[in-house]
Amino acid sequence: MKDIVDFFNKEGIIFQSLKEITPKELGTRKKIGIYLGVDMRGYFIDIMQLEKKSRVLLKEAGEIDALHAKLEAYNGGPIKNRYIIIKAPLCSKAKSYLKSGGWRVWNIER
Repeated sequence: MKDIVDFFNKEGIIFQSLKEITPKELGTRKKIGIYLGVDMRGYFIDIMQLEKKSRVLLKEAGEIDALHAKLEAYNGGPIKNRYIIIKAPLCSKAKSYLKSGGWRVWNIER
């Protein structure tokens, strides 16, 4: 979790609190890092970290959006800010889908 906090500090985003949610708690078997936090203004934030070897396609972007909806239900309220860190090749259609859905996307290629 330290690498997540350091990454967002470099981007100028600071949290009051941040906790990791296991995918099992949301009822999924995907290998994804899910974090729920509160920013300095008091808004809830959703951070997802996806790391894989193959390309992230549009279908997976839809699944990530569904995971966000499950996280909102788990939290019991709306989550204002959505961030995703993808350490894999990213399809341009998936990136535009996520951006149009309100996600802030960082694509870090290895």
